[in-house]
Formats: sequence, structure tokens, C-alpha cells
Amino acid sequence: MSSIKTYKDLLIWQKGIQVVKEVYLVCKTFPKEEMYGLQSQVKRSSVSIPSNIAEGWGRNYTKSYILFLNYSRGSLLELETQMIIAKELNFISTENFDKIQGLITEESKMLNAFIKSIEK
Repeated sequence: MSSIKTYKDLLIWQKGIQVVKEVYLVCKTFPKEEMYGLQSQVKRSSVSIPSNIAEGWGRNYTKSYILFLNYSRGSLLELETQMIIAKELNFISTENFDKIQGLITEESKMLNAFIKSIEK
């Protein structure tokens, strides 16, 4: 069994990076006029997911870490809402939406389980 030495070893952080990469690829399909609108919001919320996991790790205090993990979960739900809006506005295909939604669902389950394990 490997030990976790840094936040980069955490599967929730790694999955968060995967979410960011997929979101940035999908954002290329958004209309140009959305560059400073929904597209910008989507990118920011996706980047917040692994960023808050890393920042919480750096706080080196369990209560603080849980707080930042919850911020990450909030950003994930924000991203999910924004992707639904993008789909409703036909900015993204059903295929791209389903791919991102699958990653969001995986990350959500992983975050929830990780938070519960730390709270014990």
C-alpha cells in the first residue's frame, strides 16, 4: 500500500485535474461571444476543484482541510450547473456533456467518501 506524501498523490486531486482538462477541451466548442461569459465561469469553477483540494492540504489542519474539500465540492456542483446551462443553450454536444457529467459524478462520489473518511 502506497503512502500519500503530497496532495498530488490523492486520487480526488488527480480526478479534478482530469475534469479541468476535459472542461478546457469542451470550452473550445463554445461560441466566441461566450469567452467572457459562461465559458469563463466554467473554466474558473473547474480549476477551483483541484485548487481547493491542494489549498486545504496546505493548511495542515483537519478542520480547515474539510472546509476546503467542501469548497471543492461546491465548485463541482457549480460546474455541473454551468454544464447543464451550456447543454440547454446548445453550446456543447450531448456526447461532451455526458463525458463531463460522468467525470463530475465520479469526482462527487470520491470527494464525499474522502470527506466522510476524514471526519471520522
